[in-house]
Amino acid sequence: MSNGQTSGERARSNRRWRHGLLALVVLLFGAGALAAMLWGGSTPNGSQGYPLADSQSFDRIERGRYLVVLADCAACHTAPGGQPYAGGLALETPFGKLVAPNITPDRETGIGAWTDDEFIAAMHDGRGRGGTRLFPAMPYPAYTKMTRDDVVLIRAYLATVKPVHNAVVANQLPFPLNIRANLLFWNFLNFTPGRFAANPQKSAEWNRGAYIVEGAGHCGTCHTPKTLLGGDKTGTPFAGATLQGWFAPNITTDPHKGIGNWSHDDLAAYLKTGTNDWTLASGPMAEAIVHSTSKMTAEDVAAIASYLKDNGTGGSVSSPAAVPSDDKAMRAGLAIYKDGCAACHKDSGLGESELFPRLAGSALVQSDDVTTLVRVVLQGSRAVSTSARPTAPAMPAFDWRLDDAQVAAVLTYIRNSWGNRASPVPASAVASGRSALAQSP
Repeated sequence: MSNGQTSGERARSNRRWRHGLLALVVLLFGAGALAAMLWGGSTPNGSQGYPLADSQSFDRIERGRYLVVLADCAACHTAPGGQPYAGGLALETPFGKLVAPNITPDRETGIGAWTDDEFIAAMHDGRGRGGTRLFPAMPYPAYTKMTRDDVVLIRAYLATVKPVHNAVVANQLPFPLNIRANLLFWNFLNFTPGRFAANPQKSAEWNRGAYIVEGAGHCGTCHTPKTLLGGDKTGTPFAGATLQGWFAPNITTDPHKGIGNWSHDDLAAYLKTGTNDWTLASGPMAEAIVHSTSKMTAEDVAAIASYLKDNGTGGSVSSPAAVPSDDKAMRAGLAIYKDGCAACHKDSGLGESELFPRLAGSALVQSDDVTTLVRVVLQGSRAVSTSARPTAPAMPAFDWRLDDAQVAAVLTYIRNSWGNRASPVPASAVASGRSALAQSP
């Protein structure tokens, strides 16, 4: 998560991190290769082949289908316009490109020839067929918390989907980051295998929410800040992180930058419908809502909300002083806001519930990281459409109309009006965001 850096400074910092990481990988490669031979092990070879769909009970398959929803498998393993679970979706990481593999029961290009034990090893230990180390874009550091029975049920459901012959080259990282032996060291530093342990001091609902958030739902994969090597910063869980050109916001109970001001019902409504009185989902979170949270039971959504509102993260955090209203950028931003924003978001910044996001008091608006704010102003965005809220209102792009200084000014105004308090947005941050968007697919 950004600590007040501009996008340009973050870009230079990221380049230094990548260079340092490359040097580290080169130094560790020899040791990694040796370790792979000595300790790498192999995936357990179970005698049971892939279960036949017609040999399983409906209840077992249906339970597996719902677990696939909780685990949000479709979001990564179904490419836009592609066959369900046939893979092919490119995942842009700070280290290069990975492509989600085919997990249909095709025996040649999917997982149809895998045994139960091989599938469990992938989910629990990050090891594919033949002991191949999986990159943590596959969220096995979270899935390891799932019960063995739940993992087997997921496999049972996947046996029923249409087999698709679609060969995918998953590892498209540059050398030497593509060397899987290095994952032994990554796992040593960042991965703690083991199943979820319930907290006996908490309710059954709270523990169910914790199991989904920390395990099947793998919320921290996006919402927890990352280290130089891409592991979770365990000291700041759910405090927000940048991925694929978006900022996955802070979902701690911090009232200034997180969801501390959201009620339990606000959070449940957002997960189930994609909108509430505070905001509307777009970007990667819209995909998570479409494929996963909107299809969860009301009980599981309530459980997630209960856990996120009472998991010990966040709390009261000091916020910066507001930029004075007579500041040059604030005066320019006010004029731009009245001309291009107030018609939807209102002079009060309160927006319109379920149509136009509220800006006054918005945690995302006041975040240290302005990646999403810059992106949405420049490129526009369309909110998620769910069965409960099908409208999917859109915000137009302003990249053709506003230059970098103007975008910076209006964002500075929004971040410091109606009681909001946040650092000013420099024009260089907008320039970096504009350049990144121009280069993105």
